[in-house]
Amino acid sequence: MAVAWGERLRGGGLVALEICAIAALYLGAAKVGLLQQLVRGQVTPLWPPSGIAVASLLLLGPRIWPGIALGAFLVNISLGPSLPAVLAIAAGNTLAPVCSYLLLRGAGFRIELNRLRDALALIFLGAFTGMLVSSTVGSGTLVLAGVLSTGDFWPTWSVWWTGDAMGVLVVTPVLLVLRSARLPRKVPPSRWMEALLLVAATAATGFVEASHAPLLFLSFPLLIWAAFRFQLAGAAPCALAVSTFAIIAAAEKAGPFSGHDLLTNMITLQAFNGSASLTALLLAAVIGERNQTQREIAQACGELAEMVTRIATGDHHPMLAHEEGETVSGDGKKAYGEGGIEGPRTGDPPAPATP
Repeated sequence: MAVAWGERLRGGGLVALEICAIAALYLGAAKVGLLQQLVRGQVTPLWPPSGIAVASLLLLGPRIWPGIALGAFLVNISLGPSLPAVLAIAAGNTLAPVCSYLLLRGAGFRIELNRLRDALALIFLGAFTGMLVSSTVGSGTLVLAGVLSTGDFWPTWSVWWTGDAMGVLVVTPVLLVLRSARLPRKVPPSRWMEALLLVAATAATGFVEASHAPLLFLSFPLLIWAAFRFQLAGAAPCALAVSTFAIIAAAEKAGPFSGHDLLTNMITLQAFNGSASLTALLLAAVIGERNQTQREIAQACGELAEMVTRIATGDHHPMLAHEEGETVSGDGKKAYGEGGIEGPRTGDPPAPATP
């Protein structure tokens, strides 16, 4: 009894530590996201905490939802406008990732993100559908609190929804990749050089994006390169980088974002971020599926070659599975149980008599 009680206490302490860590990560990511706020100091085009919340639920399970709620409350308590409004917004920010988690689990989502169906589920269920909760609750709360007019509901809702959805699309894959990240071994130097070249090209393209030249489209060759050569491990960080640079350009009204109103810039920005994330995730998933299929074909060919080699070297009686409790030997006779040869069955014609 004492041992079980001690294990229960250690388990509870671990869960409490995880909850505090998630709340701290949520709060820190929110501070970063609020640097590019667009509406009332709390609605941004990219909300990283939503991606952290969904990834935390996928990796640690639903037991850490209090950490998300605590982080959301601490973020919004300093933004106001009132305690009831803060509680409502925090509740919406908590329910949205929980809904995304439940939808993804119901769809059979795998955190490896190595199937096309997993990428589609994260995009349409985890991001676009689940984040409807937080945007609707948050925008409606601000209108009911008198902070926003009724006419500002839909513009605020659109920014809120796309910001939360982009957080899931851009941040969650990176965190899922980091979970299984390992330092590769026996990698040729050319592979390291290619990775460094990809990083340098992404940084250079980011500076071009933030300049006055409307060259956002230069990011897509990099995303394709990263997905083909490094799969999700390269495509997810690359998508996060190009989206971050695009947000900086939109905040500074540079490049394609100069000379336009807020709504036009938001449409342009989120269309670009969504296209970049979709390209990276879908292409990485397709390449991952192709590689898995090639490995399975290679394994099957290896097993077939091994069987042919055994037959050619004199082992003419390979035992092959035929039916449950039954095997077939190389001479075509059926064996049952411990290897006895099948005897005559009822209804078989009698053997011819020997003279």
